[in-house]
Amino acid sequence: MSPPLVIAAGCRIDGHGTLAEVNAVTDAIIGQGYRLSRLHIAPLSHPWTAPLPPGHFRSGCAPLEALDAARQLLAAANADAVVVQGRDLLRTEYARDRALRNRRMAVYGEQQPLTEAYTELAQAFCRRVGLDAGGFRDLAERLVENHLRVREAAGHPIQPRPEWFAPVTELFRRVDCANPVVDFEGAAVVTTTAVAEACEVPAHRRIPVLGLALAQASGDGPEYVEEIAEYRHLATAYREACRQAAVEFGPRYLAGEALLEAYTCYPVVPLAFLLASGIARDPGELPDLLARHPVTVTGGMNLARAAWNNPALHGLATLWERLSEGTAPLAALHANGGLGQRQGVAILGGPTTA
Repeated sequence: MSPPLVIAAGCRIDGHGTLAEVNAVTDAIIGQGYRLSRLHIAPLSHPWTAPLPPGHFRSGCAPLEALDAARQLLAAANADAVVVQGRDLLRTEYARDRALRNRRMAVYGEQQPLTEAYTELAQAFCRRVGLDAGGFRDLAERLVENHLRVREAAGHPIQPRPEWFAPVTELFRRVDCANPVVDFEGAAVVTTTAVAEACEVPAHRRIPVLGLALAQASGDGPEYVEEIAEYRHLATAYREACRQAAVEFGPRYLAGEALLEAYTCYPVVPLAFLLASGIARDPGELPDLLARHPVTVTGGMNLARAAWNNPALHGLATLWERLSEGTAPLAALHANGGLGQRQGVAILGGPTTA
């Protein structure tokens, strides 16, 4: 079976952007009489520990989990096309009750803020890879510089306010901790070649999902930081995605032949991706790599903005657009769920690989 195709994607963030192509394609699919399923990224308003309705996914890994579920629906012929969609209006819904928003974000309890939990994780990671606190903070600064260059190259430069550089914990500043308060809507349409042809989707808009893999640690939260910090499950997801795609992504990326959207909620996560994937063989290679190679196409979660569980959906939409434009023939999308229990990697191809 040929790989599933992403044939439309888009986002609206604080009123900017459009879902017009997504809507037009879904209308065409329905108009042709095809079966269209919808999968949803859970918003912040859905409690972190509450059961999820069928077809709903939660955590930063949710967009790739939903994409994998879409792939399964198509392979089993239980749907002809699937829309993966997320909507979270963090700016307007909580404008009058910021305390409620903060309580809902305290997924490990109000006595254990995410910033502190990620600090513990980063410390465990540093012990494993041989970084001291100063070395980690230096790499965090280089990541911010990497993101700023991406934004500038895309024509959307940002100058972080001075207060963004104030320390929040021993290892993180506000600019390092992505928790954007924005109104977000995004969607991606996944289907088969037959449906794409029947709906007359242009060939350059058909982006194949060549590989997609998910992996989990045994648990999530501060009590699992030592296991998560090994990032063996991330390495497993990366290797399996590359195997499915029959491609070695790392060499293509380092040669400038592939795009990357690493998950950037806290610096430890993209740094772990670069090491677990083997793109960087050791921490000593990271400064030069970050100086030479963009680790996102969006500019990172804190600068590019996407709400709660939706950053990987924003990344998918951006990669879809860039691949459709012919910017590169290959891309990788990384997603991180919770403190890091859930890891996902997708390998996307250019239109000619469909």
